[in-house]
Amino acid sequence: MSIIQRSLEWARKHSTAVQLIVPLILVGVLVQMFGSSLLVNVYTFFCVSLMMVLGVQVFMGNSGILSFLHVGFVGVGAYASGILSTPPAVKAMGVPNMFQTLVDLQIPVLPAILLGGIVAAIIAAVISYPMMRLSDAVGVITLFATLIVFHVIMTQWDNVTNGPRTFFGVPEYTTLTVALVGALLMIVLAYWFRESSMGLRVRASRDDRHAAAATGINVVRARYAAFVLSALMAGLAGGVWAHFITSFSPKAFYMSEMFVLLSMVVIGGAGSISGAVIGTTVVTIAREVLRQVEASINNAHVLSFEVFGLTELVMAILMVAVLIWRPQGIIGGQELKLSRFKFKKKEEVSNV
Repeated sequence: MSIIQRSLEWARKHSTAVQLIVPLILVGVLVQMFGSSLLVNVYTFFCVSLMMVLGVQVFMGNSGILSFLHVGFVGVGAYASGILSTPPAVKAMGVPNMFQTLVDLQIPVLPAILLGGIVAAIIAAVISYPMMRLSDAVGVITLFATLIVFHVIMTQWDNVTNGPRTFFGVPEYTTLTVALVGALLMIVLAYWFRESSMGLRVRASRDDRHAAAATGINVVRARYAAFVLSALMAGLAGGVWAHFITSFSPKAFYMSEMFVLLSMVVIGGAGSISGAVIGTTVVTIAREVLRQVEASINNAHVLSFEVFGLTELVMAILMVAVLIWRPQGIIGGQELKLSRFKFKKKEEVSNV
């Protein structure tokens, strides 16, 4: 088999990752070279959102358990990386009650983002193991209650997060290139986990928990590993997001943002990485178009009153419509494949 055939065979075997990565890179290069500043910002935010959505998909898509908590891990990563990378003078001014140890602490942005993801993973590792023992419905309620706990801590711990007020002064670091590289790494990580034996075990527990346990799969341990990995990815995404926005408050990591992430996962199809990418694409485009429509209506004074909430209303209707007519999402839980690239060895036929 020649090198070209081997390359094409490898591309066929891992066609899902190839089909997701190559278009993202091509569009990113085109936007960077020819796009306006608005388009660059939109694509950068799309890549950051894709990082968050893939973090949700790794646990929710493989285990089948709806998790509201992951937006909380995004917040943990954002605050941790922001505190670690913000200059001491800015922290002392913006958060007067911050612990002096945290005020004096400053490290480069990239290590701060990595540590933010690690902090989120450590918190998930500490609190999540008992949750993985719960049944699916009770587990969802418990994860939702834990998100409320996260939100209360973020809004009340003014010695660290500045309480309900805005945490500002985070160094601007996330460019289109940084966000694109982060999104590509998340696709590779999500794909690796899906193809691993642990990912297969988690999906087996999703399809039939008792049958999976009967075959010797430790369901709790498998879901626990997926949850911790998902929290790590969410924390990293939160750090990248924080250094793109540069100022935020705890309300950015609560129900409204979690609804957006869930809509991206559900509309595309929670059962596959391809669904997460397509859902993020559809929702991002729809939200930007609706925002422009809403702004145009208000600026043109077409109506006697200001229009607010049109974006959220239409997105909610779209999500309900998808759940009714295609419950498994646009992709239907399937991955994109390139089945046509299949090579067979030529059989030698001897002449008689």
